[in-house]
Amino acid sequence: MAHVVVTIAGRTYRMGCEDGEEARLHELAKRVEAKIVSLKEGFGDIGEQRITVMAALTLADEADTADGRLQAAEAALAAAQRRESELREAEAALQEKVAGALEEAASRVERLVGDLKRGGEEPGPLP
Repeated sequence: MAHVVVTIAGRTYRMGCEDGEEARLHELAKRVEAKIVSLKEGFGDIGEQRITVMAALTLADEADTADGRLQAAEAALAAAQRRESELREAEAALQEKVAGALEEAASRVERLVGDLKRGGEEPGPLP
């Protein structure tokens, strides 16, 4: 297990993390610190603990909003994938129908050609 030292709201903390996650933990600490600084600029000096709690709630709200957007995007993707599948099925059915119509037309043409080759015979009725 790796250890990282971060500073948040003027306090230094030694944190444990998985090996290889050190840079991510530093970046997360920077985001928390930036949120605290931003809130201090907006609210002034209202106490370190209160600002820290407000920062945590603000970041949790942002994460919740992002989760909601992700869920909406995943739902839209699933709907698009279902629609794509439906369209592929409809395309296959249409191709099958067109192929059948072409075969039927080819049969008619062959019958007409046969009738014409036989000469004076009356061509049979077209279906």
